[in-house]
Amino acid sequence: MVSSHTDSPAPEIPAGTAEFIRRIRERIATVVVGQDIVVERLLIALFTSGHLLLQGVPGLAKTLLVSVLAKTIELGFKRVQFTVDLLPGDILGSEILDQRTNEFRTHRGPIFTNLLLADEINRAAPKVQSALLEAMQERKVTIGNVTYPLPAPFVVIATQNPIEQSGTFELPEAQLDRFLLCHRFHYPEREEEKEILRRNVNLGVRREDKGAVANSEFDVLAQEPVGSTDDLVQAMEAVHHIHVSETFIDHVVSLVNRTREHPAVELGCSPRAGIALIKASRARALIHGRTYVVPGDLFALAEDAMLHRMRLTYEALAEGYTGADLLKSLLHEFGDAPHRNGYVKV
Repeated sequence: MVSSHTDSPAPEIPAGTAEFIRRIRERIATVVVGQDIVVERLLIALFTSGHLLLQGVPGLAKTLLVSVLAKTIELGFKRVQFTVDLLPGDILGSEILDQRTNEFRTHRGPIFTNLLLADEINRAAPKVQSALLEAMQERKVTIGNVTYPLPAPFVVIATQNPIEQSGTFELPEAQLDRFLLCHRFHYPEREEEKEILRRNVNLGVRREDKGAVANSEFDVLAQEPVGSTDDLVQAMEAVHHIHVSETFIDHVVSLVNRTREHPAVELGCSPRAGIALIKASRARALIHGRTYVVPGDLFALAEDAMLHRMRLTYEALAEGYTGADLLKSLLHEFGDAPHRNGYVKV
């Protein structure tokens, strides 16, 4: 029986949506080597109107991936490079005095777009980071005494360097909780890295004015989008027809609650973690061509949806525990539960 908490499952994935997803993957693969999981997370963020945090050392193509995605779909795109001297008004906008009329007029900042790339978000001061809270949660911005709605869809994709690096500020818990997922980049496999170098060797140069400039990966991006806003809307609607069973919801609630009860956890996951897991699981099911979620979605997305919402106790950290280790142990303990309820992990 279909749960009253979910829409009725679609009989099948719309052919147009499946083709749209395939075209996006193919276009990104022409520029970025590997990173299939990251591409999946980017699509999940777009299809659920959720925000995504990409974390990793410089040079792993975080910015390139988002730039490719922006040009692949017909969406408004703005990029903000976060630095220590950035001000909230540089992102949101401000009121400017027009000396000709002696009246204030509103200058809208780069946040008024569909896809905002907040590059190296943790290099800005906490005051600037907190300026995004209202926009990310309520999809609106207050400038002066006036509140303006943001375009639809509106998605923030932020990149962040590891907090151990110099010149970074740790994001506050309230800010982190606004991100649907936080994905951690890893170095490419050996063969993938060889392919990256081969492609770079063949980039060549382009003539410009009276000289020439060596091409980068950003210069070879195809300009024509492979999908429109209508295609994206159709995919977003298809996500809401993905079936979520009551048993799956029970498992999500149980897993989230374990983070609040564990003695090594000082701050457990908020209800947003459960919401993020279900939203992301539905989108992942759509991307994989299913009309229903399976436990494999939960296991695949748990780290990205939960780890940035957890904080260990000082004693646990002193003993060398990490959030990733703790979450893995919780998932291992949790792993037998789906089998007892007739599920099969995939």
